[in-house]
Amino acid sequence: MGLKMAMDSFAIEGKLAMVSEPTDIPVYDFDLRRFFACSSRTAGLPGVARVGAIDNYANFYQECLERDVQLVNSPEQQRRTSRLPEWYPLLEGKTPRSRWYSSFPPAGEVEAEFGWPVFLKGARQTSRHGGQSIVHSPHAFAESLAAFQADPILHWQELVVREFVPLRPIGQAIAGKLPPSFEFRTFWWFGTLVGAGTYWGGWDYRWSDAEKVAALRLGAWAAKQVGTPFMVVDLAMTATGEWIVIECNDAMESGYAGVSPLGLWQSVLDASRPDQHWSQHAPHGA
Repeated sequence: MGLKMAMDSFAIEGKLAMVSEPTDIPVYDFDLRRFFACSSRTAGLPGVARVGAIDNYANFYQECLERDVQLVNSPEQQRRTSRLPEWYPLLEGKTPRSRWYSSFPPAGEVEAEFGWPVFLKGARQTSRHGGQSIVHSPHAFAESLAAFQADPILHWQELVVREFVPLRPIGQAIAGKLPPSFEFRTFWWFGTLVGAGTYWGGWDYRWSDAEKVAALRLGAWAAKQVGTPFMVVDLAMTATGEWIVIECNDAMESGYAGVSPLGLWQSVLDASRPDQHWSQHAPHGA
């Protein structure tokens, strides 16, 4: 994705630079100009983009610089947070066991490594996954690989096979969809929690105070391990009551899920100080 002339760039409250473009996705779009004082001077401020999924982040990053918007996530940090092969080694043991493949593996190799069922996904978190992501047999594995190859978003990605970990359910599964589970989305700004909410829309569930404390402790650890300035950590409780990391992602590309957009951006502004060090090249875990 390159910067289009129609994209809006502006400063929010003199603290945050923004590049935005509507995507027509309700859980992603939010009109910041309606709620905050905005101006045109963006130079010298930490920058964020809300333009949907970004095909070539390195190019997009440079194009934003040409508009005097320096995004807080460097290309290396964005890659580390958006691709499972990059963040998985940093969180191993707190997220389902995983392997990734540059070419499709034989079903026998997967069965020997994981047994059945397994969970299939792409290396980059840019596509919703249907029920075919959970694979119960060699025959189903072949069908899922065919669907993966035909998917316009998944086909160019590395295949990731993950251990299937039963999660705490929150309701009945819908045919062709993943079963809804006790899962939460959390947003982190330089290691500070700025938003947390339910992941599954349309389902009424919430965490207790004790569950929230335990989940956010894991989320804070994961955010520190990965070390990307603005990121998302999705957390879920297993069927046995343990919190695990489901995935990480660049917060700029992530939908709000059950997080209040207004509350999120107010928290980001509150956490953004004029003297804040926001070097994009800090080492992970810093």
